[in-house]
Amino acid sequence: MVAEAGRAIVRNVETVIAGKHPAVVTALTVLLAEGHLLIEDVPGVGKTMLAKALARSVDCSVSRIQFTPDLLPSDVTGVSVFNQVDRRFEFKPGAIFANIVIGDEINRASPKTQSALLECMEERQVTVDGATYLLPLPFTVVATQNPIEMEGTYALPEAQRDRFMARISMGYPDTTSELAMLDSRDTSSPLAGIDAVVTGVQLRAMMTAARGVFASSAVKQYAVDIVRATRSDKDLRLGASPRATLQLIRAAKAQSALQGRDFVLPDDIDALAVAVLGHRLVASSRVLGHQHQDSSPLLEDIVRRILAATPVPLGVSGRP
Repeated sequence: MVAEAGRAIVRNVETVIAGKHPAVVTALTVLLAEGHLLIEDVPGVGKTMLAKALARSVDCSVSRIQFTPDLLPSDVTGVSVFNQVDRRFEFKPGAIFANIVIGDEINRASPKTQSALLECMEERQVTVDGATYLLPLPFTVVATQNPIEMEGTYALPEAQRDRFMARISMGYPDTTSELAMLDSRDTSSPLAGIDAVVTGVQLRAMMTAARGVFASSAVKQYAVDIVRATRSDKDLRLGASPRATLQLIRAAKAQSALQGRDFVLPDDIDALAVAVLGHRLVASSRVLGHQHQDSSPLLEDIVRRILAATPVPLGVSGRP
């Protein structure tokens, strides 16, 4: 059921996003794993389009927040307003109260506004004026951002980057896809033809099935070994957190379910390690040198090196 519905969602999204199958599948994997996704790339390559297409492919509540320097934390979480008739304060929910929240150009908001997402992303709740309000479930943030050296941006703090399950990049389209785009978007937006292919009930059932996928002790040990290796690597100043280990296994379970399996393979860990771990790491100053540039490619190479050096468990199969 998960694999079939997943293929339907991927086909639906790819009517808008052509030639980016790995990015689409990873985005869906994060959604099923109940994580948050960070799409980081240069302007104009389809980051927001991917987020919108994924959100429209499932029948659940969706909101969009355009992050700008003047955006206030209350615009995100909500605010208490005094009701003159009832003579009491009423809570007016902010844009964060939706199943899928698209945060466009998240790094253009001030650090104070960015921090409003910390509680939401980790605890699925909002605290305003001492009162706590639960967010609707499922709840996923799909945020886009431009590389941090772009003008007018604020780098996300490590604590917030760690709350994103995975980070992906779109990259430029190939020649065929770019030519096809010129024809398909000449008269109308391709998003206009997208309808939901999965209901909210089906999506929750898919998430439950993904949580139930079996991960053997050998696979879990493999994930732990990879994450622990980042903490002692000489090229890294900050390694991956225990949260990264949890999210790596959850993402691997979701990917296994999408592939029609009820157990996790080491290959699932390998396929997701760069996307799940890369954005959580901080390279040492010795490796970075004096260049002020995007360190993402360097960090991804370090994760690949650690993967190559970590022994893979043999003979891993399904439930005993």
